[in-house]
Amino acid sequence: MRKDTKRNLFMAATYGAALLLGLLLGQNYADENTHLGTNSLLPLGITDKTGKVQRMIDLIAENYVDSLNIDQLQDLAIDEIVEQLDPYSEYLRPNQAQKQHEALEGSFEGIGIEYYNLNDTLMTVGLVTGGPAQRAGMRVGDKLIAIDGDTIAGVNISEKAIEAKVRGRRGTTIELSINRNGKSLPLPLKIIRDRVDVSSIDAAYILDSATAYIKIRRFGAKTSDDFKSALQQLKKQGAQRLILDLRENGGGYFNAATALASQFFVDKRLIVYTEGAHEPRTDYYSSADGVFGDGDLAILIDEQSASASEIVAGAIQDLERGIIVGRPSYGKALVQEQFGFGDGSALKLTVARYYTPSGRCIQKSYTNPRIKSLQKKDTPDSARRDTDNLSFTTLSGKHVYAGGGISPDVWVSADSSKISALYRNIRQANLIEDYVYGRLTKSLPAYSVENYLKGYFLPDREYANFLQYVADNGVPFTLMEADRIKPMVRSDIEALLGRYYFGNEAFFKVRNRSDKVLAQALIALQEN
Repeated sequence: MRKDTKRNLFMAATYGAALLLGLLLGQNYADENTHLGTNSLLPLGITDKTGKVQRMIDLIAENYVDSLNIDQLQDLAIDEIVEQLDPYSEYLRPNQAQKQHEALEGSFEGIGIEYYNLNDTLMTVGLVTGGPAQRAGMRVGDKLIAIDGDTIAGVNISEKAIEAKVRGRRGTTIELSINRNGKSLPLPLKIIRDRVDVSSIDAAYILDSATAYIKIRRFGAKTSDDFKSALQQLKKQGAQRLILDLRENGGGYFNAATALASQFFVDKRLIVYTEGAHEPRTDYYSSADGVFGDGDLAILIDEQSASASEIVAGAIQDLERGIIVGRPSYGKALVQEQFGFGDGSALKLTVARYYTPSGRCIQKSYTNPRIKSLQKKDTPDSARRDTDNLSFTTLSGKHVYAGGGISPDVWVSADSSKISALYRNIRQANLIEDYVYGRLTKSLPAYSVENYLKGYFLPDREYANFLQYVADNGVPFTLMEADRIKPMVRSDIEALLGRYYFGNEAFFKVRNRSDKVLAQALIALQEN
């Protein structure tokens, strides 16, 4: 990989929108880091067929008997070409490229609210601290009735149409008609769109007297800086050990992963290297000035930890800098480079593979069904057999394996509640969110965040009410099934309420109270 390139390298494919929250944030359409192509949508190789696809489309546009949408025809042709590549190369429509850029850059031009669609009405469930909406007086719980005079509540408006109304340039004004506590505000709220910065850190706090916890949602342009800032504050509070939570982290920028991994070393170490048919081997080393180079470290991973997350976990494991706790990671060891086109669309193309310091490539097979099913295995031995790949050694000679992702040092079986058919059906129907936002958020709690975190647990009668709600919504269950998933559902409801009233960090603090992966990491660090 060329070291002087200014094009962004991507290590992520997907991001789950936690609890189905939409982010109503406008954005700046310019991407200074995208490599711009020519007006042609297909940068074809130099052969006797060069330009043939574009020429064919031109002929159809000029001569076909009926009128056609040529842009749509071009997209179909590109999709078919990309379909012949690996599963992670992707053609991004302009709005897709724009959203991915927003998520990874961590800055937007907009108003800074999170919403949930409750009964065809957008309910505000989060505000960016210090953002335009909060400054204008908007509150969590406000329901959006109209935008610039156009009614959006109860009219089955699409998310795309809402985004079109909310997006806009910095300095422009948007007017929101609000229903608050069941009453319409006499005048619309006037909000001036502005730049909004969103951290890639979901939570950072002290677990016990000496152990810090940091949860990273994705690897964006500011992740390393966000991490250093958060860790420095935690060290002032006495943190000597660290648990870094990379679960459900689908990846992000390649250089963000190497920059974060560097924070755990105070000398020059090989973090990762890349190589491809058109890319010579390039080694990436730590910068030898890590802010957490000598404290005890645990990394939490699961089946959704991918790409950039696996670079960090692989380096920590191979160099024996810390312990990996949880379940096998996703298994994506491909590097994408994004090539932009003049219309805002882009080709995210796989250009290389990456290798951990020991030389292993942890990419899972595209076609081998045994390896595809690896994530369903629940014991280290079964996972090791199914990878059916080469063995490598860590710094002291411990065996680690290529293919199938990163296998943890401390294996924690999946919670049986999460794989329950009833729990899946409840989640897919959004019944927990609907119940919390529709029935449990009617008034402010009469307790502080500290009291809530230490003392609030969903009462049995409220869980019984929830089960009745589930039944009323047509989801069948037995009492045995309901009892089995009770701890998970209670934790979800408590965490969601915590976030609604006290912010995003409260969500993770509540959820972590009963997290057995985190509990195992604490035990492992204390025994280290």
